[in-house]
Amino acid sequence: MANIGFIGLGIMGTPMAQHLIDGGHTLFVNTHGKMPRTIIDAGATACETAREVAEKSDFIILMVPDTPNVEEALFAANGVAAGLTAGKIVIDMSSISPVATKVFAQKINDLGCEYLDAPVSGGQVGAKAGTLSIMVGGKHSTFEKALPLFQLMGKNITLVGKNGDGQTCKVANQIIVALNIEAVAEALLFAAKNGADPARVREALMGGFASSRILEVHGERMIKRSFEPGFRIELHQKDLNLALTVARQIGMSLPNTATAQELFNACAAHGGAGRDHSAMVQALEKMANFEIGQ
Repeated sequence: MANIGFIGLGIMGTPMAQHLIDGGHTLFVNTHGKMPRTIIDAGATACETAREVAEKSDFIILMVPDTPNVEEALFAANGVAAGLTAGKIVIDMSSISPVATKVFAQKINDLGCEYLDAPVSGGQVGAKAGTLSIMVGGKHSTFEKALPLFQLMGKNITLVGKNGDGQTCKVANQIIVALNIEAVAEALLFAAKNGADPARVREALMGGFASSRILEVHGERMIKRSFEPGFRIELHQKDLNLALTVARQIGMSLPNTATAQELFNACAAHGGAGRDHSAMVQALEKMANFEIGQ
């Protein structure tokens, strides 16, 4: 069993940390805001700073919202880097910039430590169930050391390539998810405004080539008007911004990703930033002057 540091106990990080505790590991934790009582009751030790977490841990896992949060957690005056000694492993499971990740990894390597970027897909449901998909960038030897920890939190665990490739894979995932949400939203809205029962249309499509996990889960959300967040629009906006920024840096166009981002932007402008990303349909509904289920 290992001493594990965990920084970032939000709706994703809390159940992920709980799985590690359930697996018999000793956890040292730090988070922005209120510390979840459940994690402390389960036996984790709360630390005042990220530096203290790093000093007490062999593995240090980060699960925070965005690139600046990771940079602060790692390199602030009382950050992780200040508490590292040679041989420790830093694992960033946040979804952040692939470009920044390569810089962060090199800085950690320069301290004699190892680094993995290991963003996840599966949302709060997958975090609670321990069924997250985990996309890893880093050395194979480091991946092998961390694999038993990943197996407590996820099911589909893939070493994609070098540092930064895990984050690149996650950005690609978010492009696919956003475009699929947009396609399902357009299709169900088209069917509903044309007079068909969207629930029956969805049922029919689930048996054909158009079937997808997005149609199954988010199509149902659209029909039932159930937009309590599993994954918030504002977080998907952040991920698509990463996609569009990197695309510009490497000299390519992502036209449909840009369209999906504009639809998310419209939702946010109408107060929907905190809704589930399936609520993208509401931006299309406003343009159609028609609501699914109307």
